[in-house]
Amino acid sequence: MDKRPFGAYIAYDQMENMFSRNTIRDKKQAFTKTWNEISDTASLYVCIAPALYVNDEEVKAMMNYVYAGNSLFIAANYIDDALLKEIKCKEDYKPIPEYYNFFDSIRNTNTKFSDSSFSYYYHPYKNSFYNYDNVFTKVLGVNENKKPNYIVFFHGKGKLFLHCDPKAFSNYFLLKNENYRYMENVFSYTANNPDHLYWDDYYLKLRSKRSVDNDNDKSGKGFSSLSVILSHNALAWAFWLSLLLLLLYILFSIKRRQRIIEKRKFNENTTVTFTETIGRLYLQKKDNKNIAEKMSTYFNEYVRNNYFLNTSNINADFITTLSRKSGVAREKVEALYRAIHHAQTNEAVDDYQLLSLNEQIQKFYKKQ
Repeated sequence: MDKRPFGAYIAYDQMENMFSRNTIRDKKQAFTKTWNEISDTASLYVCIAPALYVNDEEVKAMMNYVYAGNSLFIAANYIDDALLKEIKCKEDYKPIPEYYNFFDSIRNTNTKFSDSSFSYYYHPYKNSFYNYDNVFTKVLGVNENKKPNYIVFFHGKGKLFLHCDPKAFSNYFLLKNENYRYMENVFSYTANNPDHLYWDDYYLKLRSKRSVDNDNDKSGKGFSSLSVILSHNALAWAFWLSLLLLLLYILFSIKRRQRIIEKRKFNENTTVTFTETIGRLYLQKKDNKNIAEKMSTYFNEYVRNNYFLNTSNINADFITTLSRKSGVAREKVEALYRAIHHAQTNEAVDDYQLLSLNEQIQKFYKKQ
């Protein structure tokens, strides 16, 4: 609660004392959503705000809440015409000039409180209600000019209380002399033990009327941020200028963007391809001679590409050089090329010779 002079911290604390059997439930959402979530028939909802802005859906929800048997108390300098038209009432709203100080008073009209007048030295109480329906409306309080500033509207089984001077519930007013008794008198017209007690923290922060669509706003702000920006000329110019600069940036960035470079295709794993080819060849034809020759050819190609040696002339110098470059023992290199020579010169290669050749080649690759 706000502890500033015209905040409602004392009023909130006094509500807890007056309705000690109830726990105050703070509401920070539009009344439409609150009414959709509850099904009360004997509760009290309190809203104290500088101004009350409501749309048609909220007015409908408030009237349904009252009709069900609940009490709705609203205290605001300015009360939205949408709500006042619903109860056939008008308000004489007089904005307070800044730094205007004046000794002013208010009183209740009920006989048991009529002798009590509550006053303070600050903003005067000038707002009042008029043209109200005398059949369903009763005056409960007046200002120093004897004009109604506190009324109750009977609707269905419930009551709608309207007060057009929320300053009477401010910290400054309630702490002055015995002014706290005024609040007690005001709420004496409501039920002593309501089923639930709600305190509004939502309409206190609204500064403009919202559309019906804004009721679904999950942020709880109750109005469009864009509408607030556009409602001020300086902010509106800044918004549209920023939007224009952003558009220009996007257009120029698209124009200067480099052409898309295609991704390079990765080299294929020829070892896998070769193995699959050899496997298919062996399974289909079982031509060991052909397989041994292809394995020898592929191995020589590997030696040429990796060690830059000429494989057309296999001699002792070649064996020594390959052993030194590859790190494989000379006797293993010599045995490998001896197996390759036998496979190339023999007319046929049996399974054992083919497996032996493959094993030696694989060990060479692994440098074993």
